[in-house]
Amino acid sequence: MTARVLVVDDIPANVRLLEARLSAEYFDVLTASSGEAAIEICERERVDVVLLDVMMPKMDGFEACRRIKSNPKTHHIPVVLVTALDQASDKLRGLQGGADDFLTKPVDEIALITRVRNLARLKTLTDEMLMRALTGRQMGLSEDAALLKAMSEERGRILIVDDDVRSATRLAQWLASVHQQPVIATTPQAAHAELAGEPFDLMIVSLTMADADGLRLCSQTRSADRTRHLPIVVLAEPGNEARLLRALDMGVNDYIMRPLDENELLARARTQVKRKRYSDHLRNRLEESIEASVIDPLTGLHNRRYMETHLSTLVEEARGSGRSLSVLLADIDHFKQINDTYGHDAGDVVLKEFSARFRRNTRGIDLACRYGGEEFLVIMPDTPMARAYQIGERLRVSIAADAFSIRPGLGIHITASVGLATLEREDDTPETVFRRADSALFDAKRRGRNQVAAQAA
Repeated sequence: MTARVLVVDDIPANVRLLEARLSAEYFDVLTASSGEAAIEICERERVDVVLLDVMMPKMDGFEACRRIKSNPKTHHIPVVLVTALDQASDKLRGLQGGADDFLTKPVDEIALITRVRNLARLKTLTDEMLMRALTGRQMGLSEDAALLKAMSEERGRILIVDDDVRSATRLAQWLASVHQQPVIATTPQAAHAELAGEPFDLMIVSLTMADADGLRLCSQTRSADRTRHLPIVVLAEPGNEARLLRALDMGVNDYIMRPLDENELLARARTQVKRKRYSDHLRNRLEESIEASVIDPLTGLHNRRYMETHLSTLVEEARGSGRSLSVLLADIDHFKQINDTYGHDAGDVVLKEFSARFRRNTRGIDLACRYGGEEFLVIMPDTPMARAYQIGERLRVSIAADAFSIRPGLGIHITASVGLATLEREDDTPETVFRRADSALFDAKRRGRNQVAAQAA
């Protein structure tokens, strides 16, 4: 994935080094030589991650981070402090100022790229949730002070997974001073049982368990629907960086090196619990406030009304940021024959199952909608045509692969035609992009159906 990274350092050589490393991985790099300039750029430009040097004249990195995180316009931007300082008190000061992570000079290249990628993914999802909340407000849906309340609540429910009972108990005692009494699991099996029983705000996993694989537990937690958004912090030993990097790459949110420092643990846990509350609130508010008016009751997908408003918002944002945006329009082939042959109840069953497959083959940041009748649409932010075509083909195959069960003992095979279009020109509008997708869909049907077609401007 690509992202826009702001590198802040008063030493030009350091800036050039980080810029070269990030550019080699196809990140879009902005630079600044002072904390004041960094704050101004964050307010003016789209920034996905900030790499902020600590030791700078006038305004140091700690103060610049604090100001970025205290500004409502920029507080959601992940900040990584880059420092030669390795004292626990320095880390604590940065974390208390809102920093999301640290990189210690000299910066390890693999750690740099892995950490920036993870934080950029988080920023993308946060932006999408904020965008959907904005769409709700534009449609006149109510907002209240619940978000501020969610951000201020810090007493989280935490699960500690470690086979060293003494170490786990010490962690639980430290965390209990701020949060609810943590739950301790000494095996992955016990952890799965706890996760299945009740929700948690944070899971802390040891990567040094003697008879268990902490990485596998992290991977399984990330892949399960119930715990997909649960923040994970891992405990690692110095010298075991390869295992730590694998954990970060699979989506672990943060890590702490042993020997553990109580204040660092509390600060990192507080950051993750706040982030979880913030994300949960946005999702819950979206579901509660718009479900009745913008959700199609038959399929559970967003309806045309919501799609049109959201597409307008995303087109405007994509044009301003220069990011790609694609639209996918799918239509069930010969749907009228299904209604005529098996009845409208069978047609509804097909629409429900089609929607389920539709949803399974789209990403979390995509917006899947029922446009009307047997037509369905996906809006795909940050997606060029080549990637959109892959998604369209995957969707087409998933529809054609297995029969649709319309009643016990009776299944029918159906296919779908797919049309694609992307935002290409400065004067493109939601209407022009949709028209191109609709024209591409017509081409797919004209060529014999069960195909994916794309149309350029």
